[in-house]
Amino acid sequence: MADQNQKAEIFELNNGTMRVFITNYGCTITSLSVPGKDGKLADVVLGFDSVDPYMQGLAPYFGCIVGRVANRIKDGKFTLNGTDYSLPVNRPPNSLHGGHKGYDKQIWEVAEHKKGDNGSITFKYHSRDGEEGYPGNLSLTATYTLTSTTSMRLDMEAVPENKPTPVSLAQHTYWNLAGHNSGSILDHAIQIWANHVTPVDENTVPTGEIKPVKGTPFDFTAQKRIGESIHEVGIGYDHNYVLDCGEEKEGLKHAARVRDPSSSRVLNLWSNAPGMQFYTGNYVNEVVGKGGAVYGKHAGLCLETQGFPNAINTPNFPSIVVQPGEKYRHSMLFEFSVE
Repeated sequence: MADQNQKAEIFELNNGTMRVFITNYGCTITSLSVPGKDGKLADVVLGFDSVDPYMQGLAPYFGCIVGRVANRIKDGKFTLNGTDYSLPVNRPPNSLHGGHKGYDKQIWEVAEHKKGDNGSITFKYHSRDGEEGYPGNLSLTATYTLTSTTSMRLDMEAVPENKPTPVSLAQHTYWNLAGHNSGSILDHAIQIWANHVTPVDENTVPTGEIKPVKGTPFDFTAQKRIGESIHEVGIGYDHNYVLDCGEEKEGLKHAARVRDPSSSRVLNLWSNAPGMQFYTGNYVNEVVGKGGAVYGKHAGLCLETQGFPNAINTPNFPSIVVQPGEKYRHSMLFEFSVE
């Protein structure tokens, strides 16, 4: 179990070009600075200056790792091996991102912190049987590593100890490549390596269908300005994309490429997860963040690689159930450049 004496702190990874601050409260990236076309560093993630606002619940999942199951579980219910489970309905009528006190609201143990050019930090957490309604004990680790001057990798692992359990972790950073305090991301261009999307009902839960994006406002198979068709999808994008057509590198698929025209910053994201929630910060509402910056609607975008939402209740989606003795592995590579 995590040492009860552990306190929430912020740790730094810095290789001279890229600077990242991460807290053990929710494994949360609070700041990530990379150079733009002018060579100047800018912090490209939404967040707060200290751990206190996160602990006070002021962040709409800024920068954290969410689980045991990311995204929505319909009506907060599922059945596994004949046993019915009820979860907290924290985003009525569904359970969202692990419940009232998911992994984003836990203090993780700092297992290792290495400084230097390939600096890394490893966090551990022990999730007990019945926590937020989920079955079985689960041992988790998450390691952030600076893999080059302008890239960072996240490796998440989870091992069920005594019962089969659904596991689907996601990293929930809100990106704004122009700088966290620069306003809307609607002028960013994005390409998503997904030929299909999972349509949702009125409560943002997938219907179970898997539909082609071609000819719809969800088509980002070629680079497109985020704001171009956003008015056609209600309040904005909040949809799971099926990562089915990206090239592979080191066992990871190309998931997305985002470019900000003002700074020329580019983020390429690679992952081994089957899906990715593309979310355009539709519910961010006048949150006062770092340096007094005020974050409004569309102030950041999320690229949450994940198992499909509500997969535990949707037999035709890839299974998110992990058996005791098996290991859940989810890796993401964030590559920054200027183009």
